[in-house]
Amino acid sequence: MNTPRWKPSVTVAAVIEKDGRFLLVEEHTPEGLRLNNPAGHLDPGESPAEGCAREALEETTCRFEPKALVGIYLSRFQRPLGDSTVGEIEDVTYVRFAFCGDVGAPDPALSLDTGIVRTLWLSLDEIRASVDRHRSPLLLRCVEDYLAGKRYPLEVVVTDGTVWD
Repeated sequence: MNTPRWKPSVTVAAVIEKDGRFLLVEEHTPEGLRLNNPAGHLDPGESPAEGCAREALEETTCRFEPKALVGIYLSRFQRPLGDSTVGEIEDVTYVRFAFCGDVGAPDPALSLDTGIVRTLWLSLDEIRASVDRHRSPLLLRCVEDYLAGKRYPLEVVVTDGTVWD
C-alpha cells in the first residue's frame, strides 16, 4: 500500500503582551484580511525559538526574545483549492509552537513583511470580539493559555545539532 505520508506544516507564533494588550498582525490571506499572532513557518536551520524570533521581527519590526513555551498546538482546516470549480479542497494541518517573551520597540529601519498590512495592540475583549477575522482559532487559544499562566521552559523543545550542520 502506497499511502502518501502525512506532513503537517510546522509553524511558530509569538504571544506578545504589554499592559494587558496583545501585539497582533493584520495580514492578507487567501480568505481575505485576517488577524493573527506574529507567526509563520519554521525555516530550515533554525530552532523553533529562533524561528519565532525571526517571524516576530519580520512581521512586526520588533525584536522578540522567547522566554517560555506557551504550548504546542495541532490544528487542521480545509479551503477550496485555487480557482477550482470542481470542488477540490486543500487540507492543511499545522503544528504550532507558541512562545511568550520580551519585545522591543519597532525598528524604524525595517519594514513589515510582505502581506502584513499593519500591527495592532488589542485587549482580550477586542480579540474575542474579532473571532470572525482570526486567521486561525489558535490565535485566541494561545492568548487564553498565556493568560491562564501556561509557561514551559524553553528547554522542553530540544533542537538537535544536526539542524545547524
